[in-house]
Amino acid sequence: MTPVLALADGTAAPAAPVISSGDTAWMLTSTALVLFMTIPGLALFYGGLVRAKNVLSILMQCFAITALVTILWTIYGYSLAFGNGGALNSWIGGLDNLFLKGIGLTSIYGTQTIPESVFMTFQMTFAIITPALIVGAFAERMKFSALMWFMGLWLTFVYVPVAHWVWGGGFLGTLGVLDFAGGTVVHINAGIAGLVAALVLGKRKGFPTTAMPPHNLGYTVIGASMLWVGWFGFNAGSELAADGTAGMAMAVTQIATATAALAWMFAEWSAHGKPSVLGIASGAVAGLVAITPASGTAGPMGAIAIGLAAGVLCFLASTKVKRMFHYDDALDVFGVHAVGGIVGAMLTGVFASAALGGKGLAEGVGIVGQVITQGIGVGTTLVYTAIVSLILLKLVDWTIGLRVTEEQETEGLDLALHDERGYIL
Repeated sequence: MTPVLALADGTAAPAAPVISSGDTAWMLTSTALVLFMTIPGLALFYGGLVRAKNVLSILMQCFAITALVTILWTIYGYSLAFGNGGALNSWIGGLDNLFLKGIGLTSIYGTQTIPESVFMTFQMTFAIITPALIVGAFAERMKFSALMWFMGLWLTFVYVPVAHWVWGGGFLGTLGVLDFAGGTVVHINAGIAGLVAALVLGKRKGFPTTAMPPHNLGYTVIGASMLWVGWFGFNAGSELAADGTAGMAMAVTQIATATAALAWMFAEWSAHGKPSVLGIASGAVAGLVAITPASGTAGPMGAIAIGLAAGVLCFLASTKVKRMFHYDDALDVFGVHAVGGIVGAMLTGVFASAALGGKGLAEGVGIVGQVITQGIGVGTTLVYTAIVSLILLKLVDWTIGLRVTEEQETEGLDLALHDERGYIL
């Protein structure tokens, strides 16, 4: 029998957290699933969407980002994102866990029931996929050296602070912003950075008059399918336990994704006369993005509403809005991730309400108040990330240059930058 400690007033003291093998097993699985989302899921999804002469460059970028972020997260990223920053904790974490100092075999994360090493690695996979998402916006035109510098700086000065603000004890989490698995931290963050990068680099040679169709939609559907499967680790894993909330997070993730896939498909069918494979796959990703912040609080009916809104609005953003403003977001990072993230983040404030089938809002907080709070989180992320991303891009451009030469772009990044071909036929 476990002894029960008593406080001075005679009441039972809360038991010290112990590692649960069940929770730990689920989090080990979730961590592998989220890594699977980037390599190979996102890499194949994006790789199929570019032209054949650039497929290896996309795969290389996703792979290299995975390696780079792993090292930076180990050295200082985790400590600054989830450490205690003392007097500055509203803004940034501390340095107590540099090089993962203090994280041993028996270390437990906070009051959870999982090893801190598992939590650290789980969060590492989030830090990996977020900058990798940005790649799609400037596909086929950034120098590989510039990409490595930009992604390292962006992780440090954008991802780490925003993750701390929302999840690490910072001011947005304290304010009450609901973001269960990364609507603001991952998707809005990556989406607005992608748009800024696309604008700074400029349009691809020949855009929009030259046709640039995806070279292998088979890859794209396989990648989207991997993302769909991996996303269960992303969302249900964010509960950090194998419990009822994780189960509902998995259920609403499936429901919202299916709804958004159909919503995009029917919207495209109505607008263009035929449903496309790319459309239904893009719609599924939009649904995954939008349900992410709400996955721990929304119920099934809320998931349907969020998926429907995401499918239609992301379709419009990736087609009509993109054509209206003539920006070259090559693989629709802004249209799917930023717009989908905003839709999901704002509707989280609505469908978290118990009256609408959700988990329930904090005591004394109504739907309007929560939506306003969500808007603050969205607005803060958009403004901060856009400004800092612009500064970092200009810095890299000023020092080593961002864009490949016109000749390299014509030849293709696979040969020009990596001296390899994706296909030898």
